[in-house]
Amino acid sequence: MNWFSRFLRPVHDAGAALDARQEQLLADWWQLPDADQRRSHYRSRYVVIDVAVSSGDAHAARLLAIAAVAVVDGHIAFQDAWQLLLPDAGQAPGAAASPPATATEVPADSPMVDGLLSFLGFVGKSPVVAHNARFIRRVMQRALAEYLGVRLRLPWLDLAWILPDLFREVDAGPERLDAWLEHFGIASIKRHDALSDAFATAQLLQIALAHAASKGFDTPASLRELEKARRHLHQSA
Repeated sequence: MNWFSRFLRPVHDAGAALDARQEQLLADWWQLPDADQRRSHYRSRYVVIDVAVSSGDAHAARLLAIAAVAVVDGHIAFQDAWQLLLPDAGQAPGAAASPPATATEVPADSPMVDGLLSFLGFVGKSPVVAHNARFIRRVMQRALAEYLGVRLRLPWLDLAWILPDLFREVDAGPERLDAWLEHFGIASIKRHDALSDAFATAQLLQIALAHAASKGFDTPASLRELEKARRHLHQSA
């Protein structure tokens, strides 16, 4: 069974009421072909995601911004970036990090439903990558359930688990993004800005892909297995 076979399930108690156009957009996304997780990193498209939220409680935090940057065939695609800035995010559209300034933006006054549908359209069925993916996944799952009435089961890769396994000599701590950025000399131009942090995390992914491939973990599926093995080892310790 591939990763995408249980992508989407209805949330029966969701209050979302989609119109015909929105239902069609969701259906069109669902019909997209599954990504081949056995292809090389350098023949794959990854999407790095970050969010800005009002608090550290994933179950209650207000979503302020979502950003995504694609890594295609091992390269950051500056023309392949996306962000949603919400009205109370405290920043104007276009105020995020300058490197991916060509990101497709959903206007701040766009309804959340259309913004999330745009997000699904951007991600497609690419493997999704984040640092501390557990938190970001919970925030996104809650928003998608609330506004689209669906529970989305995406294949997430978490650099907070993958990096410590690939670079065991680095004492950065599993959840310390700043330590990893400092170790590899990566600057987040505007730290805690979703798009800037997604861009910085995409650079970490590039490093991880190259090192993983040199160790024989040369596909999205093998990275997923590497993460699962480290999680299992941690839980068994």
